[in-house]
Amino acid sequence: MISNSLSPADRAGKEGKMKCLAKLGGAAAAVIILTMAWAGSALAHCDTMDGPVVTLAKKALDKGDVNLLLPWVAKEKEGEIREAFDLVSAVRGKGPKENELADRYFFETLVRVHREGEGAPFTGLKPAGLDLGPAIPAADKALETGNPKPLLALIEEKIHGGIHKYYVEAMERKKHAGDSVEAGRAYVGAYVPFLHFVERLYVDATTPIAHGAGDVGGAGPGHPEPAVAGKHAH
Repeated sequence: MISNSLSPADRAGKEGKMKCLAKLGGAAAAVIILTMAWAGSALAHCDTMDGPVVTLAKKALDKGDVNLLLPWVAKEKEGEIREAFDLVSAVRGKGPKENELADRYFFETLVRVHREGEGAPFTGLKPAGLDLGPAIPAADKALETGNPKPLLALIEEKIHGGIHKYYVEAMERKKHAGDSVEAGRAYVGAYVPFLHFVERLYVDATTPIAHGAGDVGGAGPGHPEPAVAGKHAH
């Protein structure tokens, strides 16, 4: 509570600072949630029946070549994958039901070991056709076709649209920020999200993403912590 002994100007200043801190907390939480949501989609990509790990596993089993899969697991886990591959290969061909059970066992083993290498838990195989959003399929398509232009266009459109949205709102409220305390608060409410949106884009664009960065729920080498709000001179 703000003391009644303060002058109107001091009281307004303290109210503004408190409001700013509250807004900063909300903006920081939004950054964390959005980062976690993106990370979860990327990691879940390897869990699906039509994801790159299972797709390659089917090819390796058909060809009888386990070496196709070894780049997807840590070196110290190669033995486990080779053993599972040999076991499944011995069972396959005995009948449709046996093939289905053997393949399922191998897919689960391979994905689990791959996820362990990422520092992520294995929660079971996900069905094919999950909605991964537009970014991951576009990234896969760029590698498949050797043409990154559609991916770049997709990302640039979202970046441009996001900056424009936050900028216009902040600029419009800035025009009236000096009219009253409430108008000033409205400006702060648009100013802080604008800065955090731009900062998040810059940090993501300039921070290397490392494989094995860990699962959703904490910042690992590939998922930097959002910058502390206090670093900005609000």
